[in-house]
Amino acid sequence: MLFNSIDFAIFLPIVFILYWFVTSNNLKFQNLLLLVASYLFYGWWDWKFLSLILFSTIIDYYIGCSLQKEVNNSKRKMLLWVSISVNLGFLGFFKYYNFFVDNFIAAFSFFGSEIKPNTLNIILPVGISFYTFQTLSYTIDVYREKLKPTDDFIVFAAFVSFFPQLVAGPIERAAHLLPQFYIKRKFDYSKAIDGMRQILWGLFKKIVIADNCAVFANDIFNNYQDYSGSTLILGALFFTFQIYCDFSGYSDIAIGTSRLFGFDLMKNFSFPYFSRDIAEFWRRWHISLSTWFRDYLYIPLGGSRGGIWMKTRNTFIIFIVSGFWHGANWTFIVWGALNAIYFLPLLLTNNNRNNLDVIAKGKIFPSFRETYQMLLTFSLTVLAWIFFRAENIHHALSYIANIGNRSLFSVPSFDTMKPINLLIVPLIFFFFLIEWFGRDSEFGMQFIGLKWNRVFRWSLYLGVVICIFIFSSQEQAFIYFQF
Repeated sequence: MLFNSIDFAIFLPIVFILYWFVTSNNLKFQNLLLLVASYLFYGWWDWKFLSLILFSTIIDYYIGCSLQKEVNNSKRKMLLWVSISVNLGFLGFFKYYNFFVDNFIAAFSFFGSEIKPNTLNIILPVGISFYTFQTLSYTIDVYREKLKPTDDFIVFAAFVSFFPQLVAGPIERAAHLLPQFYIKRKFDYSKAIDGMRQILWGLFKKIVIADNCAVFANDIFNNYQDYSGSTLILGALFFTFQIYCDFSGYSDIAIGTSRLFGFDLMKNFSFPYFSRDIAEFWRRWHISLSTWFRDYLYIPLGGSRGGIWMKTRNTFIIFIVSGFWHGANWTFIVWGALNAIYFLPLLLTNNNRNNLDVIAKGKIFPSFRETYQMLLTFSLTVLAWIFFRAENIHHALSYIANIGNRSLFSVPSFDTMKPINLLIVPLIFFFFLIEWFGRDSEFGMQFIGLKWNRVFRWSLYLGVVICIFIFSSQEQAFIYFQF
């Protein structure tokens, strides 16, 4: 079920009414309702894959309970590795089986041998990368004795499958989300209104900005041989805005929806395109995944301790694994490695934590130095996104090569676009202003207009709603559903 669908527009009010008006006096019934709603939400896409979530939930629930009772270290390690093997085994099969088979064939073909192993027509279950990491963090934290396991299966199952963030995050930690299922929840009007405002902004980012940028980005990337270098640059820029607004838009809707039910999810994006260096960018982009890899992979490997070799090794491991998490394609691995190359000089010179505060805090405009830093970081990010978007390495390299010809200085062409699509330019400008002036908030439109006259404030909201309706003629899936 898509957040930007009629189905969800009907589903959400029904669950909301049942939650607050039918089951509000009984916490167990509320949790059970959330579990049923979450399974319905996920099963709406393909009910057969509900068995995967259920199996993973049962395994990790019982392993968590067993870890608490077991005192023998070797047996506790064995239980942990059962959880890791089962979860990563499912993820590896559905997501990477054909990738490894295809590369195995290519390797043998390179040396003159021809083999014909069987590949499978595997459908990737939506959200498997997200809920797999969520359940893994639970068993790892229980193993480390940083978290006490729950003995309430309904609560644990609701935590694993919580529908607002089930299919594309944020990837919640059990220590943060799980206790919220035990707390008596009371309806908070101000929290609900703030949640609705965040949902509205998330829908605007997805439907108005991301989906319209996709029209240009898809056409330009798919037909890059036919376009000038200047148009190819714009194609990369359109994809840059598309992927941010698509994914952060999903996170906004997920966090806002959770607030309607009395839950707080972690912030997943913090205006990353205003970053002054790549280290700051990765503190602000997909925060739940970045911190997951930091806590469960980077730090156990030694983190930034040790000499230059260890720091370099760990940096490349964390970024390449992050790239591979996104998909079974060499383009994602190159994208990860490229970000490692960007990041490494900052780490080795101890400049990776220079920019911890909001850019131009308390000011309307950034300084010249901040502007230069922001534009340089943004440009490096755009270059890396070309590999992320390309179908394969050849596609990415050819796209970049075609940018560097004489046509780079020509006027971009959009002959195949409809006039309504060209509205994306002023809409991106409007989006940029809202995000800039709201950059020290949880989301762009959180406080924008709250001090305005009611007429102006509601005119802003009405304008956003009108834009959403104008551009909502066709449902488009979120990009990160494929990951």
